[in-house]
Amino acid sequence: MDWDDVRYFLALARTHRLGPAAKLLGQDATTVSRRLQRLERRLQTTLFEQTVAGYALTERGAALLDHAETMEASALGIQEVVGTDAGVLAGPIRLSVSEGFGSRILAPRLASFTNQHPRIAVDLIASTGFLNPSRREADIAVMLARPKSGPLVARKLTDYHLGLYAHPDHLARTGPIATTADLMRHRLIGYVPDMIYAPELRYLAEIDGRLDASIRSSSIVAQAELIAAGAGCGILPCFIGDQMPGLMRVLPEAVDIQRSFWLVVHRDVRRIARIDRFISWLDVTIGELKPLMLGDTSRSFAAPE
Repeated sequence: MDWDDVRYFLALARTHRLGPAAKLLGQDATTVSRRLQRLERRLQTTLFEQTVAGYALTERGAALLDHAETMEASALGIQEVVGTDAGVLAGPIRLSVSEGFGSRILAPRLASFTNQHPRIAVDLIASTGFLNPSRREADIAVMLARPKSGPLVARKLTDYHLGLYAHPDHLARTGPIATTADLMRHRLIGYVPDMIYAPELRYLAEIDGRLDASIRSSSIVAQAELIAAGAGCGILPCFIGDQMPGLMRVLPEAVDIQRSFWLVVHRDVRRIARIDRFISWLDVTIGELKPLMLGDTSRSFAAPE
């Protein structure tokens, strides 16, 4: 079986649609469809059926998936061996993280890794939602909860705290906030309810079940900018709020929410040297930022130059 054909099979099995599969492969949808048809002819079986939700694996396709992923792991191992010179690490790493963690923690510091390993190409997917390492959409994911199933290795990367933030201009217009009950008369900024991609992002209900955001965005970065502009007050990770000039943390003792980031990798890629090296770098980097992650404002943090 041709490994190149298997790549197309895996891409469609993981994305369920021709367009996303083509994007993953750097091809067009017509090419993906043609290559899958060729593979089915060679195997003399039907691997996918079209449904309303997209392409679903048939029973034969599902049986092939485990073998295809084993073949993929072997191919990655070969690439790791032959693609290095005198111990120089090379190859791609696709990293899936939340928007806030990716843009405010990783992006300003990633150069310290890539400068050490210039032949490693890093795809930093920082978005509202996560790619799935179980389906090999990403090599590494930093997620809000530990996955309950799948061929994955997961461990806690770090705890982090969130607090209530406001700009002084907003407080000057609407009055001080002395208790959580005062929030009922303030404009709140938060997530679009039907676009919350993880239950860990439902913060306001933990403060008071009556609270509801009146300015809403699916982007935590946009929420932070709205708060900084004085549009209202809202919950932010301390690693975002504490680094934004002008923002004040309000009711720090009454509103102190804890969450965790989980480091998740597919078990087949965990031993690949470049993946292992990146994880080691990430552990050290986050360890150095622990006070910032936990909302300890007694120290100041700046992105490295």
